[in-house]
Amino acid sequence: MADPLRGWGCRELLLLFLFLGTQWGAGAGQIRYSVPEELDKGSFVGNISKDLGLQPRELAERGVRIVSRGRTQLFALNPASGSLVTAGRIDREELCAQSARCLVSFNILVENKMKIYGVEVEIIDINDNFPRFRDEEVKVKVNENAATGTHLALPFARDADVGVNSLQSYQLSSNMHFSLDEKSGTDGQKYPELVLEQLLDREKVAVHDLILTALDGGDPILSSTTHVRVVVLDANDNAPQFTRSEYRVSVPENIPVGTRLLTLTATDPDEGINGKLTYAFRNEDDKISETFQLDSNLGEISTVQSLDYEESRFYLMEVVAQDGGALLASAKVVVTVQDVNDNVPEMILTSLTSSISEDCLPGTVIALFSVHDSDSGENGEIACFIPRNLPFKLEKSVDNYYHLLTTRTLDREEISDYNITITAIDRGNPPLSTENHISLKVADINDNPPIFPHTSYSTYIPENNPRGISIFSMTAHDPDSGNNAQITYSLAKDTFQGTPLSSYVSINSDTGILYALGSFDYEQVRDLQLWVTASDSGDPPLSSNVSLSLFVLDQNDNTPEILYPALPTDGSTGVELAPRSAEPGYLVTKVVAVDRDSGQNAWLSYRLLKASEPGLFAVGLHTGEVRTARALLDRDALKQSLVVAVQDHGQPPLSATVTLTVAIADSIPDVLADLGSFRPSANRDDSGLTLYLVVVVASVSCVFLAFVIVLLALRLRRWHTSRRLQVSGGGFAGVPASHFVGVDGVQAFLQTYSHEISLTADSRKSHLIFPQPNYADTLISRESCEKSEPLLISEKINANEEELEAVQFCSPDAGCRCRLVLREVSAPCDEGINRHRIPESGELCTPSPALCRGDIYQRICLPRQIKGSLLLRINWDNLAIAALRNQ
Repeated sequence: MADPLRGWGCRELLLLFLFLGTQWGAGAGQIRYSVPEELDKGSFVGNISKDLGLQPRELAERGVRIVSRGRTQLFALNPASGSLVTAGRIDREELCAQSARCLVSFNILVENKMKIYGVEVEIIDINDNFPRFRDEEVKVKVNENAATGTHLALPFARDADVGVNSLQSYQLSSNMHFSLDEKSGTDGQKYPELVLEQLLDREKVAVHDLILTALDGGDPILSSTTHVRVVVLDANDNAPQFTRSEYRVSVPENIPVGTRLLTLTATDPDEGINGKLTYAFRNEDDKISETFQLDSNLGEISTVQSLDYEESRFYLMEVVAQDGGALLASAKVVVTVQDVNDNVPEMILTSLTSSISEDCLPGTVIALFSVHDSDSGENGEIACFIPRNLPFKLEKSVDNYYHLLTTRTLDREEISDYNITITAIDRGNPPLSTENHISLKVADINDNPPIFPHTSYSTYIPENNPRGISIFSMTAHDPDSGNNAQITYSLAKDTFQGTPLSSYVSINSDTGILYALGSFDYEQVRDLQLWVTASDSGDPPLSSNVSLSLFVLDQNDNTPEILYPALPTDGSTGVELAPRSAEPGYLVTKVVAVDRDSGQNAWLSYRLLKASEPGLFAVGLHTGEVRTARALLDRDALKQSLVVAVQDHGQPPLSATVTLTVAIADSIPDVLADLGSFRPSANRDDSGLTLYLVVVVASVSCVFLAFVIVLLALRLRRWHTSRRLQVSGGGFAGVPASHFVGVDGVQAFLQTYSHEISLTADSRKSHLIFPQPNYADTLISRESCEKSEPLLISEKINANEEELEAVQFCSPDAGCRCRLVLREVSAPCDEGINRHRIPESGELCTPSPALCRGDIYQRICLPRQIKGSLLLRINWDNLAIAALRNQ
């Protein structure tokens, strides 16, 4: 029956309920009908749709139905005609017994309004029951000496009808001795009595047979008869007599079975059998005989079954005491049943809404129920309540009906389910109670937007990233449920440098993971400001935004770019000018370079990679300034070529080189004049010049031949010396012959630079001395070089087998140092130490950077005892020194 209600919204239900409830309460009142009993099923009772203000078809649409408590449904609704009809034959006597009015009350529920209307139908009695005697034949005893006017009690008849249809009178068959008299009791019952009109003579007539007729007042009149047999007895002078004409006793309904209620006492002054009394019920109905027991000798009345106040509140019975002479006396006994609190309240749920929207207004009806207690008085008074911490209240309606209402707006995100316990308790002692549990679900509405844990986000991505890589993951939470909590992520439409942001990144609409659509270039895009929108799937949808800052991290992907000197576009070579009078430190030019990277990747350092005249120029490590390292000499070439390398500090580092041409002259005309002096003459002296060239070549050849002869002599001498040392027990092996490397460029160099290595046989140790070269670009003063202590070299050096390597180590603080390594040993040496013992596989270090700078050939001369020499070639490009030992 709750289905029609679910089609209505909570606000519509509340407004319609309040409006119709106000209209009904203002002037509707109770609906009353009357109908005769014993009508056929479906008989018309009343036009209920008209009285409710509805059309017949609206009865079904609005869920109109009859609700009644714990009884057979006597009436029904005819949805076609909108009328109230009987659901079957109605027997008034079965419903109301002897009640003067028979009223049947029930309620009409309008389901969609949760409104209760009270209906009261009066059942009109018809004369459908005959007066009935309990026995078809009764025996009455009378003494033959009874005086005229003596009254003899007769059995009375019962009629289930009421009013005019009930028992109205009795009639007695005609006879000579008896007449009929009627008496009315306090309960309205008519009791017939025989009145002796003439004296009896047992010897003449011992038995008198009479017919007693009971008549009602219906139309037609109904009647019934019983046979009265009057037996004439011998004389009995005294009749029994009760101490009271009426006995009353009040007992609780929960007394045990067999409890004695009271004892009746009658006396008879006669003796013998005429004075012996017996007690009996007279005219008792079946209910009396089933409930009570009378001791015929003692006159004690006790219970034979449990009493029930709700079934019968009192019992009325008549007790007679009869002696042996047939004289009797009667007394009335009234047993009143006292109510005890033995019935728990009964709760009937008439209508219930199992789910309610969280946006329902306060006062929305949740349930309609009724309560009833079969007890009476305070035992039947019921109070209903619910826990106070719930947003609901109970409101009393008509009769014993209650509404369960909301008191405030509900919030599903706070509490989604309510378990409401309704307690009904009576006022008995002790009180009895019953509980009913109602489960109510709060239906969700889309009243909460998605929420991000943070107000803003930031993330980083290195440039040159792969396409499609995930960048960041964002998650929002929606406290709603179902579709209202399904979140979709999207990026706000915007542009960066005229390009839509959607071409840079995308976001997974389901997971909130941000992806890169392409590879970022830090030099083009350093950061992106994005707005991420989280929308739910409610109706209407709700959303929230959060900012995301995407920062691109720089990678070392750009080589330094040299701005000056710029590469000429016409194929010519730019020339820098340096006067011959320039002092050491003179600024010749400056190399200017930039790196499009940032941070450490853009930190640039400058170094002189190659020079046509080593030691003549120096380049500032951080400034790129090209300065003279020493004073210019006349022998220095007019044109100097410098290769400057620019390197960043990225990982791995990137570098670029530029070639500088420096002209040594005081002015531009001097440069042109000097360059012109080198041009060959076109006159007749050319032939003389050719002659001079031939002579020079011949001289050089002779010098070279002499040089070879001297070398051979020196080698033989050293071989001879080594043989003598071996014979004398020396520790040096013979030094095999080898060949020079780079002989063509050695001669001029040997005139200026030399180093000495001293090997002593007696101390079994060797000394290697590195004097400071005479050019200016050094990090160690001349005095410190001259005072340098010799380095200790192991005596186990084998000149025939070993090869030396020079490795350069540079740092901004300590400068550069060169390392001579034997057998490829790479263990580091302490910085700034000039004395070191070299094992068989060791290294020899010097802090002087001159040994490792430029394209320099240095000769290491050995004393005559060893007859060996070393020629070192130090090359910046491959950072290696090749050592060859000669005999």
